[in-house]
Amino acid sequence: MEESYDNLPSSHLLGSVPAVVTEGKEKAVVYYEDPEASMQTLPTNINGGGGRGYQTLGSPPVNFCRYYMQTVQSKLSVIREEFEQQQPNNWKGIFSVSSYMQYFNVDTDAVINRLMSSLYPIGGDFFSKIDANPDLYGPVWVSTTLIFVLASLGNLATYLIEKHTDHKASWSFDVGYVNVAVFSVYGYAIVVPLAFYFLLRYLKSNPKLIQLWCMWGYSLFIFIPSSFLLVIPFEVLRWIIVLAAGIDSGMFVASNLKTLDEGNDLAITVVAAFLLQLALAIFFKAWFFH
Repeated sequence: MEESYDNLPSSHLLGSVPAVVTEGKEKAVVYYEDPEASMQTLPTNINGGGGRGYQTLGSPPVNFCRYYMQTVQSKLSVIREEFEQQQPNNWKGIFSVSSYMQYFNVDTDAVINRLMSSLYPIGGDFFSKIDANPDLYGPVWVSTTLIFVLASLGNLATYLIEKHTDHKASWSFDVGYVNVAVFSVYGYAIVVPLAFYFLLRYLKSNPKLIQLWCMWGYSLFIFIPSSFLLVIPFEVLRWIIVLAAGIDSGMFVASNLKTLDEGNDLAITVVAAFLLQLALAIFFKAWFFH
């Protein structure tokens, strides 16, 4: 039985595919085996000779699936590079995430430097520091941190005051502090700079909205360390801390807005910005640390 199987012609075995080779008038039969496959496959005739389903000798086998995938991947990489390099130049860019990626490309040293600059009430050089690379990472981080600080420390301050006046008083965590903190902080950091942007444009000034968002966001940083001091259960000391923080933040915003004068009288806008910062500080004290 073994001998009879050995005598079978190999051209009829499973996986063996003959290919016709034309050399003059004679045809030789060769077998093509794909080294990447587990069994022999039928090559595709790409030169148009040798008959249907056959390949002439000397023509390299082509894996069309692999060639197709490589072509698609190369085209997708080109499209992706063009998309990343393209900057939106119309109003539709406002709703594109890629248009804001550049404002989050900032290192830790730059953020810390801008945080420290926001603590100095008089200077007016903040716009010159951020002119080359204004960021939104710092304002978002400051606003989000301030929300959690106000909600948590506000409840802690209420607890300490109640225990200071009455040791047997019951106390429960007020979740409403979180909602008020979110709407007040995010709303102030977004709406107020936007309103001043249109006001300054109306007064013939030429500010950049991203610069105003950046400055107002960093101006809220002073309220984070101040909130920790407001936990102290002494009302007079609390008011002193709040007023000091509000005046410092208001002077920081006012001194930098004054640099946008450009020959225009912006005294009203500078005073309004200062009073808004002071009013925000008083609101934090009255609502979260009462």
